Amino acid sequence: MTQQTRLETMLPYYRRWMKNFPSIKSLANSKEQEVLAAWEGLGYYSRARNLRKAAQVVIEHYNGRLPADPDSLLKLPGVGHYTAGAIASMSFGYDEPAVDGNVIRVLARVFNVKSPVGSSKATKQFWALAAEHLPHGRAADYNQALMDLGAELCKPRQPECKACPLKGHCRAFALRIQEKRPVRLRLRNIPVKYFAAAVIRRNKEVLVLQRPAKGLLGGMWEFPNFLIKNPSSAKSKLQRELSERLEFNAPGILKIGEYEHAYSHFNACLQVFLMDLDGHQPLLSNGTPHMWSSAKRLERLPMGKLDRQIALSLRDNAKSSV
Repeated sequence: MTQQTRLETMLPYYRRWMKNFPSIKSLANSKEQEVLAAWEGLGYYSRARNLRKAAQVVIEHYNGRLPADPDSLLKLPGVGHYTAGAIASMSFGYDEPAVDGNVIRVLARVFNVKSPVGSSKATKQFWALAAEHLPHGRAADYNQALMDLGAELCKPRQPECKACPLKGHCRAFALRIQEKRPVRLRLRNIPVKYFAAAVIRRNKEVLVLQRPAKGLLGGMWEFPNFLIKNPSSAKSKLQRELSERLEFNAPGILKIGEYEHAYSHFNACLQVFLMDLDGHQPLLSNGTPHMWSSAKRLERLPMGKLDRQIALSLRDNAKSSV
């Protein structure tokens, strides 16, 4: 949870997760929709699905006990070198390094690593440096100390070098280039994608579809939506797509909102339109999982950020109309 989220943001999710899934067995026996709902808001939903799969592997192949050695840990779904190193060292006492973003920043400055972060050369350097200086029998303390140092003092911007216990050994500090380390490749311009979504209403229920299991937001629920090229023609594009894909004609269509969200590889701009069935029925015989849901029931379905904003808006409007 903390790999892409700050600790103070993560803690409420962690507490809720442990309440819902207090053991490996309970997680292994859970339903994927329950897991996605508990994870909602943290993003990177493949991690939640992999946690459940890993729990099932532990039950099936390791008698319900998490393996201790790094090689076995690496065989679990979703477990990479950092996670395996962290678990092996902190939970089972193995002399294994655990290199995360904070550790990378510390090592890049102390040893003045010039290779760009993310390159294969830099990755090998950071892991080799972490392993070389790991004190025998103290891996847990060592790994946590480096992580804490990176989080509290060796910050990305304006590092607190005067208070750092490693300042006498830090090559970047000696050269006064600490804020230029680690070296990062120039980011590409993040593209903007435009979408139009339909809130199709039948009495007091709305239509939602389930996304495919694989890919972005896999297994989550969403309102019917389509990628568009020109945001100024969102309404006509949406009507055309609904007619072609769902054989649903919606002459009465009202724009009810506009939302934005930044994903890792693109920014999304979504326009939302409301329409009533009015005698027309969308064609839903193509095997796509779907349901007609009340605004209240939407709260229990796992959704991405944009669709959750639509659902909350519908809930608030339903309350205000009572």
